[in-house]
Amino acid sequence: MSSQSLISNQQSTDLMLRVSDINVYYGESHILRDVDLSVPAGQMVCLIGRNGVGKTTLLKTIMGLLSSRTGNIFFGDRPITKLAPDRRAKLGIGYVPQGREIIPRVSVKDNLLLGLEARPQGRKGKEAIPEEIFELFPVLKTMLSRMGGDLSGGQQQQLAIARALMGKPRLLVLDEPTEGIQPSIVLEIEAAVKRIIAETGISVLLVEQHLHFVRQADKYYAMQKGGIVASGSTAELTQEVIQKFLAV
Repeated sequence: MSSQSLISNQQSTDLMLRVSDINVYYGESHILRDVDLSVPAGQMVCLIGRNGVGKTTLLKTIMGLLSSRTGNIFFGDRPITKLAPDRRAKLGIGYVPQGREIIPRVSVKDNLLLGLEARPQGRKGKEAIPEEIFELFPVLKTMLSRMGGDLSGGQQQQLAIARALMGKPRLLVLDEPTEGIQPSIVLEIEAAVKRIIAETGISVLLVEQHLHFVRQADKYYAMQKGGIVASGSTAELTQEVIQKFLAV
């Protein structure tokens, strides 16, 4: 796979993403509390925690879908706290939300081509789908004419990640990509994400409950009651932390 085919130029900073002192409210309910988090360039960072602690809210805030009351978000060395979601996407942040949100009555091919809208120059003419996409997700090449809604959950997840890659992101944000997916497909998605990082240098911020996938990350942050309460290298992820933040 070409190291330049799926991403645009890396920024000079060592941090691809930096979240500083973020506080988010729903009405008067304080949801995110003084959140600090960073994603180094070319690394995978995993956000863990039980349901309802604010993980998805944090990702939506990073993407600009929710507004913070205080704090700052930097993409590379650029402040993006006030930017609209589409501007953040065009800067190079690819987002695969929980539930995937592929378009069910549109073909796999057209779902993929929609990802071109996130590129800085937008979609130009009849652009082709890069062969690298099919190297990562071979099943999609055999299903280009099928409707997105006809795919299995695992295939839809692969389509959603591939569509995000079509925008040539520098940072890929994934919200529970293995949720409700059979184990064999989980391993395929895990392998594809690791390959994306190794071969392109894309950074990944991942919300995940699947322990094997969590351990593939370079660093973890654990959330509880809207705040970051633990962090460190996943190589040092203890059984105590696993039981506290990952056990059902």
